[in-house]
Amino acid sequence: MSAEPRIETTFADGVATLRLVNPEFKNAITQQMAADMVAFCEQVRTDASIGAVVVEGAGGYFCSGADTRDLAAIAADPVAPDSVRRLNAVYQAFVSLGSLPVPTIGLVEGGAVGAGMNLLLALDVVVVTPEAVLDSGFLARRIHPGGGHFTLLGRSLSYQQAMAMGVLGQRVDGTEAVRIGLALQAVPAGELAEVARRLTKHAAKDPELTRRTKESATLELTNPGLSWAAAIEVERGAQMWSLGRKGSAAWGTKPRD
Repeated sequence: MSAEPRIETTFADGVATLRLVNPEFKNAITQQMAADMVAFCEQVRTDASIGAVVVEGAGGYFCSGADTRDLAAIAADPVAPDSVRRLNAVYQAFVSLGSLPVPTIGLVEGGAVGAGMNLLLALDVVVVTPEAVLDSGFLARRIHPGGGHFTLLGRSLSYQQAMAMGVLGQRVDGTEAVRIGLALQAVPAGELAEVARRLTKHAAKDPELTRRTKESATLELTNPGLSWAAAIEVERGAQMWSLGRKGSAAWGTKPRD
């Protein structure tokens, strides 16, 4: 008998890790998993000692989307209140992760499909294995994309690339994902954990600074019309706080080498 689908979480040394565990269904997100993911995010949000989050899947796969049993129940009566509730629960899981005040790192092996792609796209930085398959997947299932899929694709991809993946159903492997900007780096599965450690090192050491820095980054990067002058003002308060916290004595007076 397979184990109950669940998430596993750890909180250690300034980093919170969330692992999807539903390997029989390629880590598809069940209703309970979605609720637990939202609760995990609330814990991260309120725990000032956490400076970064890592998201991964068990059993050599990232996430195949929403659990097909939920999708079948929704399809039976799509306009029923319970169907809307079920779908919104899955959306809220990756929206919660995408709204965290700390940087989020996705470690992707195997693949990400459908809502699993939304989960991947909601994260700040993605590291993949070269052979991982990233696939919007909606077209192949003959359903319309959901969860703000095109907005999420458009944060990393050009118009043509987003159209190719979201409308035409083009898949990309990990190597191609890095080339087009969908992932930061492609490494063998055995190196994913070490890459995550390196990426989260500074964030984990200074969570308060990290949270202020991410707030500025989010404001500037998600508002492309923001002027340079406005961006300077966005950053000013947090930078002055960080300078005051460090203090003048910490800088020293000797010339730099």
